[in-house]
Formats: sequence, structure tokens, C-alpha cells
Amino acid sequence: MNVLIIEDEELAVRKLSKLLQDVDESIKIVGTAASVRASVAWLNANGPNQPSAPDLILMDIELADGQSFEIFEQTTVSAPVIFTTSYDEYALRAFKVNSIDYLLKPIKRQELEASLFKYRRTKVGANGETVEPRSADFGAMDIDALVQQLRQHIQPTDYRRRFLVKHLQQWVPVEVSDIAYFYSEEGVSLFRTVGNQKFSLDYTLDDLEKMLDPAQFFRANRQFIVHINTVQQIHPYFNNKLKLTLKPTPDDEVLVSRERAMDFKKWMGK
Repeated sequence: MNVLIIEDEELAVRKLSKLLQDVDESIKIVGTAASVRASVAWLNANGPNQPSAPDLILMDIELADGQSFEIFEQTTVSAPVIFTTSYDEYALRAFKVNSIDYLLKPIKRQELEASLFKYRRTKVGANGETVEPRSADFGAMDIDALVQQLRQHIQPTDYRRRFLVKHLQQWVPVEVSDIAYFYSEEGVSLFRTVGNQKFSLDYTLDDLEKMLDPAQFFRANRQFIVHINTVQQIHPYFNNKLKLTLKPTPDDEVLVSRERAMDFKKWMGK
């Protein structure tokens, strides 16, 4: 079986490739792509009549340059697709009845085996002959209709827009777009605005991380959550860490751990 993996995280590609080989040694990874653009180019070059044409595609929803739904708008996807995603399980529960499957990250071996079994089951026709399933036939569901359903059900999270904070003897609203970074100091959560005003909050940084748009804010370490427009410079640091120069300048240096450095670079580059 030829499998194409569309995934923008290199570590995830390696793990998924190994998991596929562990489940079935006959599986051949014929290609990988990390972006919408790369996926479209690969599929255009490896059509149904090519020896490297995929029998099955495992496709992440969020890619380096957009959502994988855009692939279907730019080229023909002939092979059945199993989506892999980090979205909440409840948001996808309605789609579990569909024949095209969805694997929630981190992907478990048992669930992957079940998805592959579902795929193989479609290859046997009513007369017992082997048939090659295509996306439009897979589970009698049209891929275009499926993509439209996914677009409608997977909506952006309603992230926090402002905080009400105490200033002197009154409460004042502060727009999230005016916040440079959140930080923790002696067990208290605070933030600084772009204008260098400091306010305290009754939320932990863990709570705040869930409230904030991840496209705009990044958890640099246990003490800091930074806005993307606040980062002025990025410096290599000891032990593969990164040192950030922020504006306004914080009282303490801000380091991105070695484990988070790659994710931070990807976040800054989007």
C-alpha cells in the first residue's frame, strides 16, 4: 500500500511513519508534504497513473501555510483521506459515522489499525473482487461535501478580547491587542501593555494560555506568554535555547527552552 503523509511537523511525520510500519510492514511511504503548496505540487506530479500514486493519504488539517482543505480546491485528490488533527474530540464526534476516518493526535496504534482496516474493507467489492477505492466512492461520501461539512463544524475558537483590571480605585477594560506580554512574578500573574503599563490578573498563566489566540501569543516558558508583535530580536542562547528581546523590556530575561525553540521559530515564521 502506498501512503502519502501530509503533515507540517517533522517529528510527527517520523512518528507516524514508524507507527504505520509497525502496523503493516508492507506499507510504503511514497512521499511527505508539509504545506498546502507542497501537497498540491506533489499530487500533481504523482497522479493516479503514476507508480508512486498514493492508495491512501493521511492528512493533517493545520499545515504550515494554511488548512489542508485548500488542497482540494487547488487539485484533484483521487485517494481516500484519513484526517489527523489536534482538534477537540467532541468537535469531530459527528464525523465518526463517516467512512473517511479522523485520528485525534497523539495517534494511537489501535485507532490507526482500525482506520486501515476500514480502508481495506472498501477494496473488496460485492462480488469479492478487489477494487481500488477513490475518494468520491469512499463510504459513498463525496469528498467535496465532506470538506464543506468540516469547514462548517470546525470554527475558530472565541478567544479572549479584553480583560477587566483594577486601576487605582476603578476597573478599566484593556484590549488584548494592547497587551505586550503576560508574566508571572512571585506567584502573581501580570501583564504589560504596549504602553508599558503594568496590571495584575486573577488567572494563572496556564489559564491565560487557553484564553489567548495561539496565532498571536506564544508560551515562551513557565513565566512568560508573549505577543508576536512584541518580539524585536531573537538570539541564539546556551544549550540551543533562544533569548528574546521584547518591547517594552521586561525586568527579567526571556528564554525559550530548547524543546520549544522549533515551535517558536515556526510560530514566528507564519
